[in-house]
Amino acid sequence: MPFLHSSLHQFQTPSSYSQSHSSNPLTFNHNPNRNGYIKFPTTHRENLRYLKSLTIIHPNNLPPPDAVHHILTTVTFLKSHSFSDADIPRLHHHSPKLFSTTFNPTDLSPVFNFLSNDLLATNEESRGLILRCPNLLFTDPNHILKPTLNFLHEIGIRGLNKPTNRNAHLLNTRVEKLRLRVRFMEEVVGFSYDEAVNAVVRLPAILGYDVENNLWPKFVYLVKEMERDLEELKKFPQFFGFSLEKRIVPRHLHLKERGVRIPLNRMLMWGDQKFYAKWK
Repeated sequence: MPFLHSSLHQFQTPSSYSQSHSSNPLTFNHNPNRNGYIKFPTTHRENLRYLKSLTIIHPNNLPPPDAVHHILTTVTFLKSHSFSDADIPRLHHHSPKLFSTTFNPTDLSPVFNFLSNDLLATNEESRGLILRCPNLLFTDPNHILKPTLNFLHEIGIRGLNKPTNRNAHLLNTRVEKLRLRVRFMEEVVGFSYDEAVNAVVRLPAILGYDVENNLWPKFVYLVKEMERDLEELKKFPQFFGFSLEKRIVPRHLHLKERGVRIPLNRMLMWGDQKFYAKWK
């Protein structure tokens, strides 16, 4: 596909269910407990109350027993992977199809296998990544997750098992989109491949930024309005991590009015109080 023009003249500007109601409705234990009392299966009414407490079902639209059993099976599956009752409402809000009667929770097993075997994430780390990007649950491991992980490892990005927003969304990005950001750094910005890779390793967030609406306008402003050269950007690729409207433009104009020119890192890294106190 045609890439962006690089010529300067073309720039455009819930709380947990109370145990007092019953034993955990997700534990179907017919064996005597330690105290010798028998735990009976939970009733349909108790299960409804439990699912309502998780905000999965609505009081005015109660599902039949078979559907309730299916939903409980999904909840049980998720809880076997370290998710808690408190996590379920978030998953339901972002991915309601998880708890539909047409969804089979075992379809999620390949994703959990990828997180455990390929990403080497613990159960808690996997849980954290999914809570930050629930769409991971529906991403194909063979066609998306594994190629993306291999590419990120190839260019030197490590620690992707740590449950951060950045990691969760990077893993859920097709490798073609990641390569597009690297190409932008090469073909538009003017970096060599090694320099482009070094830039995204120093600021992996670049790989998640939109090219047309984020990276491109910042680069145009840097070259045309700030009149900065490529070498400065090589030293400080973190430039792309700052807001154009809230940080870059106001500080550039503030310094320009005072006839001051300072390195990009000093211009952008300092907090507002320190920056504006220094350059009154």
